[in-house]
Amino acid sequence: MASSSLLLPPLGSAFSRCMSSNHHTTVGGKIRCVILRCSSSELRIEASKTIENGDELPLIKRRNVIGMVVGVSSLLLSSLNANGAGLPPEEKPRLCDDNCEKELENVPMVTAESGLQYKDIKVGKGPSPPVGYQVAANYVAMVPSGQIFDSSLDKGLPYIFRVGSGQVIKGLDEGILSMKLGGKRRLYIPGPLAFPKGLNSAPGRPRVAPSSPVIFDVSLEYIPGLEAEEE
Repeated sequence: MASSSLLLPPLGSAFSRCMSSNHHTTVGGKIRCVILRCSSSELRIEASKTIENGDELPLIKRRNVIGMVVGVSSLLLSSLNANGAGLPPEEKPRLCDDNCEKELENVPMVTAESGLQYKDIKVGKGPSPPVGYQVAANYVAMVPSGQIFDSSLDKGLPYIFRVGSGQVIKGLDEGILSMKLGGKRRLYIPGPLAFPKGLNSAPGRPRVAPSSPVIFDVSLEYIPGLEAEEE
């Protein structure tokens, strides 16, 4: 005997067409028709008006109707999940959008003695952070292809650390030390200043090979200790 699942309508676009199933119960010589309707956007049960009929029809139990509703609901959710699986991944927030990328092509590259390179997306107007001061910075970390492997924007909070104290990779430390408050910069960090042990891949995150170059877009949001002193 063939499995009942083979008799179901195909999921996806075909499932968006209305599928209905009529069941009748006999109550005191009257037939009450229960109609189950489903579509890609809704699932509902309709009870038709009572029909006068003297013929006896098989009695459908309430639990059978409930079971059928649960079954079709599962099919509908499976269909939506299947459609969602085929969608492209959601675009992650960035510090440099498409217009910014075009403008960045005309910004001169600065190369430090360490091999760190950077371009200023926006030059800040505030002070630069001294070594050992806490800073709050937003960042978007990418492999050279542009694929993001870490971002403070996903977390919804800037990252706070003591700059120049070895709490972050060397290239990020060096790049932020010369930034001004309110500035935004793209750092091209060479392998020796990046992740010596690399980073393992994870769902939605590419692998970073040991001592491989990475790119950081960074914005220096505030310097808590320095702002307090200036006030």
